[in-house]
Amino acid sequence: MTTVKNCIQRGAMGLALTGLLSLGALAQSGNSGSSSSGSMQGSSQGGSMQSGSMSGSSQLGAADKKFIEKAAQGGMAEVELGKLAADKASSDDVKKFGQRMVDDHSKANDQLKQLAESKGVQVPQDLNAKDKATKDRLSKLSGAAFDSAYMKDMVQDHTKDVSEFRRASTAAKDQDVKSFASQTLPTLEEHLKQAQSIAPKGSSSAKQQTSSMQMKDSQK
Repeated sequence: MTTVKNCIQRGAMGLALTGLLSLGALAQSGNSGSSSSGSMQGSSQGGSMQSGSMSGSSQLGAADKKFIEKAAQGGMAEVELGKLAADKASSDDVKKFGQRMVDDHSKANDQLKQLAESKGVQVPQDLNAKDKATKDRLSKLSGAAFDSAYMKDMVQDHTKDVSEFRRASTAAKDQDVKSFASQTLPTLEEHLKQAQSIAPKGSSSAKQQTSSMQMKDSQK
């Protein structure tokens, strides 16, 4: 009888141990599966976010991208030439105008840089060949000759800037690009008016060019 009872007890204990081991294996398998599933889901979400970011930049139209790049290039040139004017100009009005170019365009450049980064657009970091040539040419001038040449360039540059920003403020496909152009346009128009009022009388040809371009814009 004692032997039979011992056998029964040993059998029961064996079954209990087997059950516990089975439960432990199932729990471990479940945790591993859950962790793997969570990892895959996280990876999927990360991929989705990356894909969304890439698609956001790729949706920017060629014209909007070109506008950002050109505006960044022009804004950088205005700052560099403005520094030159603030230092070399003989007229107080030209000096003040040059400093305003540095202040206003530096602010606009910072805003444009943030916009470009959000759209995945790389903006120029250096002056292009044309702007470098202009800076070199003006650097060799002084006194009234510098003032006249600089202000003539400013009338011409801002005439083009106003035309391009006005077009982008209505024609840009991207809403953020359109907003930037619309918000910056009034400042550029002020720059143009100020440049025209400071520019020497001899630069009337630049003013005529301004009127001609404005008429062409109104006909578009």
